[in-house]
Amino acid sequence: MARVLRHALWPWWALQLATGAKSFIDNPLIGSRRLNQAGLHVARLRLAHAMAWSRRRRLARLIDPADRAAFDRDGFVARSDFLPPEAFARLRDQIAAYRGPAREMVQGDAVTRRIALDPEALAAMPEARAFLDNSAFRGLVRYVGSFDSQPLCYIQTILARRFPGQRDPQLNLHADTFHPTIKAWFFLEDVALDEGPFTYVPGSHRLTPERIAWEHRKSLDARHAERLTARGSFRIEEEELASLGLPAPRRLAVPANTLVVADTFGFHARGEAAKASTRVEIWAYGRRNPYLPWAGFDLMSMRGITERRIGWRWRLRDRYAAWIGQPWQQAGNKTAFEE
Repeated sequence: MARVLRHALWPWWALQLATGAKSFIDNPLIGSRRLNQAGLHVARLRLAHAMAWSRRRRLARLIDPADRAAFDRDGFVARSDFLPPEAFARLRDQIAAYRGPAREMVQGDAVTRRIALDPEALAAMPEARAFLDNSAFRGLVRYVGSFDSQPLCYIQTILARRFPGQRDPQLNLHADTFHPTIKAWFFLEDVALDEGPFTYVPGSHRLTPERIAWEHRKSLDARHAERLTARGSFRIEEEELASLGLPAPRRLAVPANTLVVADTFGFHARGEAAKASTRVEIWAYGRRNPYLPWAGFDLMSMRGITERRIGWRWRLRDRYAAWIGQPWQQAGNKTAFEE
């Protein structure tokens, strides 16, 4: 029976090659040493990046040339004093006062809390709605993500070093997947060097010959590697960076009211906190099929739909948790700043 089922799944596994599927253990084609030795992973990598940069050229008009130059060079854009001081103060006050349904996930000794910016939250926090509609924010997440689409947006709280446990895996330098993706952080408080700042290896978003060779080597045995690498999020040691022609990681200790937008194909991590600390931000995440040739219309980004996507995703995973897992556990109604 297992053999019959396996044969029946081959067409599905083959179709996944034309998507962002990345797991070397869930798809035997993606995880095949023989196919990757022949160049499967590298071929998917090259095509995805070529198409992403093609889409970015069509979206370049959406952002300031200086931001575009910074991103093309470094793989991220950091904009301090993003909002006028009065608007930022109103936004922070509204977020601090808002209590809504929260989800939490524990990784190592850290807790990540997320509150969806859904219709109810946005009605209670009009300044959050204004932030998501901000043309500079919209342009940056679209150019970096290479799609004219709205990412999923949350209020996120990182509670670092809250209890003894295994090391937080987000502290290890890694790429989220094999193709360009976008994450954004709008920091509501100052983030010091010892408070777990976002960390990025400048220039590591570029698909250089050295990076291609490294990806090829990793792909050969990825299915037997540690869990997150086997799932397609390759880890790298800081000592390896020089061999790829890359500099040391940059830790972005930034003041409140700073927006950072990054391509998380580039190597990045959560900085290590020296003590128990709390980081609160508006956090955005976008990832679409990397092989779509168009940058434009996205039904799921339409007003009235885009704000409901997070709730739909959470409920779907709740219902089918036994089959697909659900790392985000309901935590009741909370504010972003409470313990």
